[in-house]
Amino acid sequence: MAPENAFKGILTSLPKPGGGEFGKFFSLPALNDPRIDRLPYSIRILLESAIRNCDNFQVTKDDVEKIIDWENTSPKQVEIPFKPARVLLQDFTGVPAAVDLACMRDAMKNLNSDPKKINPLVPVDLVVDHSVQVDVARSENAVQANMEFEFQRNQERFAFLKWGSSAFHNMPVVPPGSGIVHQVNLEYLGRVVFNTDGILYPDSVGGTDSHTTMIDGLGVAGWGVGGIEAEAAMLGQPMSMVLPGVVGFKLTGKLRDGVTATDLVLTVTQMLRKHGVVGKFVEFYGEGMGQLPLADRATIANMSPEYGATMGFFPVDHVTLQYLKLTGRSDETVSMIEEYLRANKMFVDYNKPEQERSYSSYLQLDLADVEPCISGPKRPHDRVPLKDMKADWHACLENQVGFKGFAVPKQEQDKVAKFSFHGQPAELKHGSVVIAAITSCTNTSNPSVMLGAGLVAKKACELGLEVKPWVKTSLAPGSGVVTKYLQQSGLQKYLNQQGFHIVGYGCTTCIGNSGDLDESVATAITENDIVAAAVLSGNRNFEGRVHPLTRANYLASPPLVVAYALAGTVDIDFEKEPIGTGKDGKGVYFKDIWPSNEEIAEVVQSSVLPDMFKSTYEAITKGNPMWNQLSVPTSMLYSWDPNSAYIHEPPYFKNMTMEPPGPHGVKDAYCLLNFGDSITTDHISPAGSIHKDSPAAKYLLERGVDRKDFNSYGSRRGNDEVMARGTFANIRIVNKLLNGEVGPKTVHIPTGEKLYVFDAAMRYKAAGHETIVLAGAEYGSGSSRDWAAKGPMLLGVKAVIAKSFERIHRSNLVGMGIIPLCFKPGEDADTLGLAGHERYTINLPNKVSEIRPGQDITVTTDTGKSFTCTVRFDTEVELAYFDHGGILPYVIRNLIKQ
Repeated sequence: MAPENAFKGILTSLPKPGGGEFGKFFSLPALNDPRIDRLPYSIRILLESAIRNCDNFQVTKDDVEKIIDWENTSPKQVEIPFKPARVLLQDFTGVPAAVDLACMRDAMKNLNSDPKKINPLVPVDLVVDHSVQVDVARSENAVQANMEFEFQRNQERFAFLKWGSSAFHNMPVVPPGSGIVHQVNLEYLGRVVFNTDGILYPDSVGGTDSHTTMIDGLGVAGWGVGGIEAEAAMLGQPMSMVLPGVVGFKLTGKLRDGVTATDLVLTVTQMLRKHGVVGKFVEFYGEGMGQLPLADRATIANMSPEYGATMGFFPVDHVTLQYLKLTGRSDETVSMIEEYLRANKMFVDYNKPEQERSYSSYLQLDLADVEPCISGPKRPHDRVPLKDMKADWHACLENQVGFKGFAVPKQEQDKVAKFSFHGQPAELKHGSVVIAAITSCTNTSNPSVMLGAGLVAKKACELGLEVKPWVKTSLAPGSGVVTKYLQQSGLQKYLNQQGFHIVGYGCTTCIGNSGDLDESVATAITENDIVAAAVLSGNRNFEGRVHPLTRANYLASPPLVVAYALAGTVDIDFEKEPIGTGKDGKGVYFKDIWPSNEEIAEVVQSSVLPDMFKSTYEAITKGNPMWNQLSVPTSMLYSWDPNSAYIHEPPYFKNMTMEPPGPHGVKDAYCLLNFGDSITTDHISPAGSIHKDSPAAKYLLERGVDRKDFNSYGSRRGNDEVMARGTFANIRIVNKLLNGEVGPKTVHIPTGEKLYVFDAAMRYKAAGHETIVLAGAEYGSGSSRDWAAKGPMLLGVKAVIAKSFERIHRSNLVGMGIIPLCFKPGEDADTLGLAGHERYTINLPNKVSEIRPGQDITVTTDTGKSFTCTVRFDTEVELAYFDHGGILPYVIRNLIKQ
């Protein structure tokens, strides 16, 4: 029997304008509490969820009071539970999530409990999207060819997901080829307001990709959570979180002519990184909002992980409602959304005076101050104004190796590598563009920049400019709608002429799926040690992510991607130097091919039509022939194939007992790796290609998998044997134990041998030794990748001691039973004189009741050194997870007790 809601007295009817009612809702105004009027809109969504789910067990009246009193409680780091309205998975995380659910069913059976209890209780939207390896790029039939490759490579993985959609209730699957998960979420899945059994409530979503935040542009509260945390949320567990501070970001004015949404988002990213917003919400407001189309808002919201915020939130207003109508939501649905949000004080009406809201801190940007820019060469927040790019590039060549440096000797900087490309003479220099990709959910949801790219291509074609054939160009729209409006506008043919054929609908270059470079290009780069460049319209450009051979990677708007592809180099001053020579023999400059805002607006107005969205998403529900032909078993329990290199039963629940194991300290552990700052989840658990000499490659070759069929780490996330071997396997990782050498190896301390990280870890495990990792600031930044926590756990890592953690990764470590510890401010391994050759003991009480969130503990070494760290279990719930050995065993034991 479900417990009674403590706030049932404020359940209020919402009438329809023409008579009848939409349903009932928990009314915030009915609380008659003046504090609510000052709450940021994003916090009101947390409040409504707490009230609606208040059972005085998982969510208590005290939790509700903490949220209402946000102005006073948020600075105190108080914990609250949050139950999202739904969970969003994509296939890279959907496969391991489904694997874990299948394993949990097996564990329930082994503990003599009903496996059917493992079923999503919260709606789960699973979109198969991260599946476009760019094998075929410059070809009219690229989409079909790449899709066929994907089904050949990933048939087993896709079949497993299709099995999951029928084996588990409440988990429909959007088939591959439909689009990038975040764009499908924005254009199709986002409800804005739910109406479930006559109860209305705001849409909110926990997604297993950090760019889930894109939906915040639609006024839906959503952010990336670890796959482990999402699985628990699916099974009815509240997500435990610290009540966040909210940065109020005021926008005024209007973008100048020639400035794109991408320029704006890179500017915002830099401002917010500098301000410091990790663990916080950012809420946008101000008169500039009315000038900002929803697609631009979604672009800014998408980049929340790059500026470090949990969310970049845009409350619902008239622009949101216009977008909902454009994307095919019915008039009745849009009316319900508006009436509900107005009634519950969650709608912004610019025609009425707004009561001032309270924010934790404030920022302001006049949109007229934004200038054209790109970001790179190694981080998304290293913004470079376009006018400074040439000077910045030369400084990067000169600087010592780092985020802004390649340390190329002076005499080598003008080197020219001549080679033959399919019989044509070709040459590369430092800064030569070898990959130019319009890719990623960040920009491909935005008609203004996509059609802007088409206009640049058109003007270039008309003037006689061509992209060099050795530049690997590609276009990966976020959904089929983009294709429709590029064709409607007549601009796709010009993009094709410049090599930007559509390669598929899903994540490509930004996630490391750029595919191989032509052999002649790859050889020219490696034999001449060229610092080659990639320019992409994505959101991540961390080293080694885009392609192993592009050491310089720049984020840029889609039209700028085309411009740089035409120039063939990032070593250019667009204001002064010609991009190339036109058919009339004269120099063609940047200004000659750049469209005005007015030109772009005209094409958007005539080409982006509501019917395009309707027809695209009606087709999604029908699937596609390749997906529909997949045959899958109907069993509730999965039949594991021990020989499968894609889907493998992981050992998380082996020998699991009904009693929790209790907390554990660490005794005499060796340091497996010693890192500096900004180690990303891409360093810890790469998603891209599997290097031919890596332990994962060796494992696959031993099982008869040809090198051409290795696929990527991302696509093999359903196999723990591959993923454990891929942990810390990024070829650009810098481990201080190697004294300056770059690569996925470490020193086995007892013997002094240099080994692959996996091999060293297995040697430690075989000898019964525990291991830890030392790290600097922002450890685990980047994607919300659960394998970046699962992999270290399988390697035997018991603790990570870092200067600071990115939010999601710290949570994932806790979820896998790994202890996150922070050095005290001003201290790190270097200042404490720790070389990583010591053995480390971390003394934790052996009763969870004796550990407090955020308490100080002492770490001692066998060299006599000791230092104090803060243990980063941030909430009582996280301590409970640690007591159980992780979040999933905790969920299983709780389900059995019910």
